[in-house]
Amino acid sequence: MQKRKYIFLLLMAAIVAASCNKQINEKQVDPNNPSSVPPRLILGTVLTDMSGTVKGQGSLSATGSNEGVNAWDAAHRWNQYHCSNYDYYDNNIYSWTNGSFNSYTVLKQVVQMEGEASKLLPAVNPYKAVGRFVRAYYYYNMTMMFGDIPLGNDLQGLSNLTPSYTTQQKVFQYVLSVLDTANTELASLIAAGDINNLLDKNQDIYYGTQANNLVSWQRLVNSFKLRVLISLSGKASDATLNVAAQFANIINNPGKYPIFQSQDDDLKFNFNPGGTNTYSLYPFNPSNFGSIATRFNMAKAYVSTMTTLNDARVFVTSEPAWALVGNDSLHPAQYKYFAGASTGEPLATMYNNADAGLYSFINRKRYYANFTGEPNVLVGYKELCFNIAEAIERGWIGGTAEDWYKKGITNSFAFYGIDVTQPGFTAFFLPPGGTSTSDVQPYPVTFDFTAYYAQPAVKLSATTATAINQIVLQKYIASFENSGYESYYNWRRTGVPSFDGGSGVGNNGIIPLRWAYPVAEQTVNTVNYRAALSGQGFGTDDLNQKMWILK
Repeated sequence: MQKRKYIFLLLMAAIVAASCNKQINEKQVDPNNPSSVPPRLILGTVLTDMSGTVKGQGSLSATGSNEGVNAWDAAHRWNQYHCSNYDYYDNNIYSWTNGSFNSYTVLKQVVQMEGEASKLLPAVNPYKAVGRFVRAYYYYNMTMMFGDIPLGNDLQGLSNLTPSYTTQQKVFQYVLSVLDTANTELASLIAAGDINNLLDKNQDIYYGTQANNLVSWQRLVNSFKLRVLISLSGKASDATLNVAAQFANIINNPGKYPIFQSQDDDLKFNFNPGGTNTYSLYPFNPSNFGSIATRFNMAKAYVSTMTTLNDARVFVTSEPAWALVGNDSLHPAQYKYFAGASTGEPLATMYNNADAGLYSFINRKRYYANFTGEPNVLVGYKELCFNIAEAIERGWIGGTAEDWYKKGITNSFAFYGIDVTQPGFTAFFLPPGGTSTSDVQPYPVTFDFTAYYAQPAVKLSATTATAINQIVLQKYIASFENSGYESYYNWRRTGVPSFDGGSGVGNNGIIPLRWAYPVAEQTVNTVNYRAALSGQGFGTDDLNQKMWILK
């Protein structure tokens, strides 16, 4: 009897102890620091980061900014669309000696989103499929910036402070493969039509208003893959990548690999002040007109391209250099009155010339009149048209290159509100002495698209090399202040258009070919960092070295 009583007391003590431990553990859980987050909420954060429009995105350390890809940001100075003429706001130096790996922060969020989705949804689900695109988007841009990079496919790998580097060739293999998988998974989800397994439209800031946003994401996946493949034109003979065959496979199988059909399919960020994204103001707007409207002028590479081609789009994006207009103030919409500054010009010289009215400023009507501005296009239909035209010229696919080339041009004109079937339009410039966008004046522009296209410099040449240069040049024009670094990447790949060097760009006056790795890699990940340099044939982490894709 005494023994049974003893056993009973021991059991009771164990139960009480277990209960106390459970209560203690429960009380140790911080309700303000949840251990699980719905995948839809992570999706909204990831997609906003990807846009490059988050607060502080102008900084090279901004999460997900890919070094400042927003409109009128660092990327577009380096694309030589515009210049900063006042050092307080910025300069035009290609300051790539401290490139950032902050994109891995977004990739960690993608992995977290995928993990949370797997707890609630089947193995094939929209969050994982869209996550694959985001992975491809970031890895593509990072390898294009640096060359060889760490390739972490899971959370543990991405959290590793001393990762090894993957060769650029293998990074591209991964990017192309993961895009193909994303297409397959999206096709499966669309075919299933399961309304309980759809992407949250309230968090999908790009395609949430579409009837079936997964259809739009699938078109994006394949259109982006065509961008990646065109970037590999110099490696078309690589047997592992099979660039031409992969491009043809998409174009020749539209049912399996749908692509953009119009600009409505663009991956674009719509600035939305007063809506769900109340922080989302267009970078230039009425609130900063007074402080910066004359601190940014147009770049010579862009403006001279436009004036040489008698391209009326310059009247929409730019204003005349009023010192050149002189007494002809009633007729300022003439190509001879538009001029940009060389990006390589010393900053003091540029400031003085801009202040004297010798350079064109940004069109104040279009870019400062409201808080919405124009969409920030990350991947667009116009670019797709030019990529297909180039692939035809290279012999990768059949078709008529000129048809796609003209589609790209006319869609670009449409983006700026220019109807190519009409004989002209109205331009709006801020005349000298104007102090706000309310002082903007209208000026008539006569424009004949047929005559524009008939120019030998515009009409697609019968000579392949010349035609490819024309296609890339028109893609440069159409990518004004959008598409991230694509204009720089295309310049680096083809030499089109002609970019300006000089003391203003830094790097001994030479436009660099790559970013240097983050400084932290030199100290935290020294062994792998040095191995990556050696493996690429770099004696030092030099900005002027050619990465694999350029060799």
